[in-house]
Amino acid sequence: MSNATTLVIGTGIVGIATAYYLSRAEGHGRITLVDRDQPMAYTSAQSGENYRTWWSEPAMVNFTSRSIELMEEIARDSGNRINMNRRGYALCTRESDIDTLVEQVRKGYGDRAEDLLRFHTSAEAPGYQSFESPDWEGVRDGVDVVSNQELIRARFPGYDPEVRNILHVRRGGDISGQQMGMYMLEKLREAGAQRIVAEVEDIVAQNGFTVTLRGADGTKTEVFDRVVNAAGPFADRIAKMLGVELPIYNTFQQKIAFEDREGAIPRATPFSIDLDGQEIDWTDEERAMLQDDPEHAWLAGQMPGSIHCRPDGGDGGKWIKLGWAYNETPGTATFEQPTDPNFPEIVLRGAARLNPALKAYYGQLPRGMHHYGGWYTMTEENWPLIGPMGPEGAFMTCALSGYGTMAACAAGELCAAWMSGGALPDYARGFALTRYQDEALMAALAEADRGLL
Repeated sequence: MSNATTLVIGTGIVGIATAYYLSRAEGHGRITLVDRDQPMAYTSAQSGENYRTWWSEPAMVNFTSRSIELMEEIARDSGNRINMNRRGYALCTRESDIDTLVEQVRKGYGDRAEDLLRFHTSAEAPGYQSFESPDWEGVRDGVDVVSNQELIRARFPGYDPEVRNILHVRRGGDISGQQMGMYMLEKLREAGAQRIVAEVEDIVAQNGFTVTLRGADGTKTEVFDRVVNAAGPFADRIAKMLGVELPIYNTFQQKIAFEDREGAIPRATPFSIDLDGQEIDWTDEERAMLQDDPEHAWLAGQMPGSIHCRPDGGDGGKWIKLGWAYNETPGTATFEQPTDPNFPEIVLRGAARLNPALKAYYGQLPRGMHHYGGWYTMTEENWPLIGPMGPEGAFMTCALSGYGTMAACAAGELCAAWMSGGALPDYARGFALTRYQDEALMAALAEADRGLL
């Protein structure tokens, strides 16, 4: 349908990428994007902007690998306007037995695992490529499994000395998601795409899609041949307008960013994840107070792992980001951020276990600290939903959880392929709604690691 009119609902990075790759696939400008706010002003504005190929399922490895290829293409074409770097993901544990973690990597990489897994068990590791440079070109793919504590202390001197193993995922790093979105929007404008600032109030599927839009100038209706649901945390609301129930839910996750005036985190540090569960580093008095408070007693107990830290702003910057996606409670998405005023101190004290130098900020985080959050819209198995959605001509690109920025390019390309009749990659069927009819697949996913960070 190269002459079809298309409405993409949502101008986060996923909606923008879907419009961008649809424009490239069909080569015309009959695309309209709609959102109640400016592009990338909601969930995408809160992105961690990280990317990685570490997943326990081959479909997710191949999906994110394809997305990284597309981001690399944009980096080349734009003179690295998106500030792509590649210091990797350092997954840290104090456990000596990491067989389960290594098996997850093997499973994710499939037939390529033997070529992509490298084990370093001695202090001398000539094959362990340096990560001092932020450059992304020339960095080898795969995972370096670092199991020598002397080597760990030499390469990661700021980490907790009790860390015994690091899985260093090399095809990983961060980008500027905002710059990638702006680049795509510029290309879309050049191709003739339009953008509307309005809220979608209703959609009627009959002889196309009659969409009711409410903007600053009042309410109007427009008719489109196709619609794409890329509404992020509001994807379920859009789907219901078309009589479709999506198996998705939202959780609110938080982060902080602040100027690292003490130089606690070296600028060349990879994206660092402490995989181990922990008890937060409260004083005895603080812990006793928490235990006596029913509302906050849980903060004095065992907390989950996967707390993360990374430098922000490039080698010349001074800021760092901390995040901890420990909230598993589903919630109704709102435009106001329901941030917890206690979170900054919680995440700081949690992150200080892996990075002890952060203790310098206990009780005295800089005044300019930025505390923010975003909704993770996800399926139970943490796979996305991409492809046809309900009535003919309706499509979706949604439920990309906390990996929307890194997967946006491949998600947009995949949705565009569904819409334009292009070739579908091997992972396409697994991301469609029809996967829920595959009992074997769903049973396997129920047992798999969800890759949630």
